[in-house]
Amino acid sequence: MTTDHRMAPNPNTQGILWMLATGIAFVAVAGLVRWIGTDMPPAEAGFLRYVLGLIFIIPALGQLRGAQIRRTDWGLFALRGFAQTMGVILWFYAMARLPVADVVAMGYLTPVWVTLGAALVLGERFKTARLAAIGVAFVGVLIILRPGLRALSDGYIAMLFVAPIFAISYLSAKSLTARHGAGLIVVMLSLAVPVVMAPFALAVWVAPTWPQLLGLFAVAGFATLGHYTMTRAFRAAPMAVTQPIVFFQLVWATLVGVLIFSDPFDVWVIVGGVVIVVAISVIAMREARQTEARKQAAIAPKAGFQP
Repeated sequence: MTTDHRMAPNPNTQGILWMLATGIAFVAVAGLVRWIGTDMPPAEAGFLRYVLGLIFIIPALGQLRGAQIRRTDWGLFALRGFAQTMGVILWFYAMARLPVADVVAMGYLTPVWVTLGAALVLGERFKTARLAAIGVAFVGVLIILRPGLRALSDGYIAMLFVAPIFAISYLSAKSLTARHGAGLIVVMLSLAVPVVMAPFALAVWVAPTWPQLLGLFAVAGFATLGHYTMTRAFRAAPMAVTQPIVFFQLVWATLVGVLIFSDPFDVWVIVGGVVIVVAISVIAMREARQTEARKQAAIAPKAGFQP
């Protein structure tokens, strides 16, 4: 009788592969939205993306049963739904008008705004190293935009607002996680956004074509897949391993833009994206270390350790 000595894949390798898959899924989202283009108003495109995406949350609808939601939490759910709606409209607007790589690179700024908001709104400690990393990230944005050296279209202006608006959505979710599970929070967002976005979509409605509907259904599918693979990456390996892999999303975006949409190759977008990724990687790694330290501090007394 033989014994199978094959070892399970290394967790770090698993995390890297899951994060690579995440980048491909999210670039597919960006590419499909760019393909839909400006023929469909961004509010309508965002509305249809979330309506068509409801099919992917059906397995999680059971989370609503027996959910005990306080009045203040309803306010946070509403705030998150409104912020997500505004961010999605602006993102769809920018994505239809800008090179794919530019949108992806500027989207990296969202974790920086989350860090700023966590310090200003949630009272989290703001250390010098984190402040320096935030400053470096904003330098990366300036490298991408190069104000004064080239004209900034309304698409770039829209993207400058996307990151802080999405940060409001993420910070609302972070507050809700203290009392509710991730499944309920995702379901509530998926239900809230179409409701909030409906008036904006109806105000500019044009009859969608079947190819556009199929494209937006694919957007919803790839977005759901990206969030799933990202969760698997974070579960498999520490942030220090998975966060730098985010850079490859910019590589895929550049290839998609150049090869499919004939976007000009802009080396400064790559440089700026690298600067931002390095900065958010530093922030993510420090956050991971602090979280682990807090866990150890909480475990130590129970295990009988004394200072």
